[in-house]
Amino acid sequence: MPIFSPLLTAFRRRAAALVQWFDADYMPEGAEKMRAAPDRVDWMRCIPFIILHAGCLGVIWAGWSPFAVWTAVALYFLRMFAVTGIYHRYFSHKTYSTSRPGQFLLALWGGTTVQRGPLWWAYHHRHHHQHSDDPEDAHSPHVHGFWWSHIGWITSKRNFPTDYSKVKDLAKFPELVLLNRFDTVIPILFAVSIWGLGWLLEIYAPGLHTTKWQLLTWGFFISTTALFHGTSCINSMAHLMGRRRFQTDDDSRNSFILALITLGEGWHNNHHRYMSATRQGFYWWEIDITYYGLKALSYTGLIRDLKPVPPSILEEAARADHATSIAAARRAALVHPEYSTLRRVVPAAAAIAVATVNAAHATMPRRHDDPAIHKDVTELAHELGPQYPDRPSPSPASGSSHGT
Repeated sequence: MPIFSPLLTAFRRRAAALVQWFDADYMPEGAEKMRAAPDRVDWMRCIPFIILHAGCLGVIWAGWSPFAVWTAVALYFLRMFAVTGIYHRYFSHKTYSTSRPGQFLLALWGGTTVQRGPLWWAYHHRHHHQHSDDPEDAHSPHVHGFWWSHIGWITSKRNFPTDYSKVKDLAKFPELVLLNRFDTVIPILFAVSIWGLGWLLEIYAPGLHTTKWQLLTWGFFISTTALFHGTSCINSMAHLMGRRRFQTDDDSRNSFILALITLGEGWHNNHHRYMSATRQGFYWWEIDITYYGLKALSYTGLIRDLKPVPPSILEEAARADHATSIAAARRAALVHPEYSTLRRVVPAAAAIAVATVNAAHATMPRRHDDPAIHKDVTELAHELGPQYPDRPSPSPASGSSHGT
């Protein structure tokens, strides 16, 4: 028997991994032991990702049609909204409110994204904010590298369990726990529904030239794979590319490109500064499509009480942007000295223009209550002097420019 003991242990481990594909809370060894495991790729956990990516190759045999391609595009954006507006801004941060039935409907919508259950997603995201870019952060590119933060972390055994103690506000709803536990049910039903729609189109809308396998390939495999990598870009890239408006404790950044890919999640530095706001693009020019969608949903009554960005945070942002602009101007003056020359010439030219206008209207009565208008160029130049100490002082022999 001792000879077969290692084989039996390995078999049980692999059998448990297979069961976990359908029952995420099945953990014979215990959740704490799994979370204490070292960071490394669990190849059994990689199989679903291999299947997902391999399914995209079905396009070689299924081909394509305009309807299938546009279905993939539409499902990408509809489900990216579910990731950003539901899993992230509702379940992770509660940036708006809804009813219990509404919450369940949102969870079903989120389940179609094939990104595990709502409580697992919320737990890991809250953990990320608590330990952002620290050694305990499961997907920090600064700690673990790009590829681990992009996809490797989700294949690790230690990141598989849901710590329900960190999402007590959600774990009190049995229906959410059920969806979280059997987190493959909704994706499977979703894939079957897409296949069924393609089958119906084959029969009743042959003019679309779309088959059931074609729609499954584009609407599920290709769209879902793109959705996964689009979402993962926030983990792997939003702490590496972009600018930092707020000096947060982590290296979160704002990126317009990532905001377009993820419907607004690219304003990551904004979000890390104030995570309770429904919108992450703090200003109108920071495109946040997820916020626009949530605002539209609020008019239907499905959601309510969208939390705004506090004025104090906007004031802090304005001060930070102003300081950044000043610093950029100083850097530009060092790199391009000609800018510094223009900076001295333009105010002087403006002063000369004012003096010329005064001289041309010498016959007009003067207003003694506003002597500042009649200052000569010498006085104006002296006033400009302290602002530009590298500028030579004007000669005392300069004549007055009063128009008398």
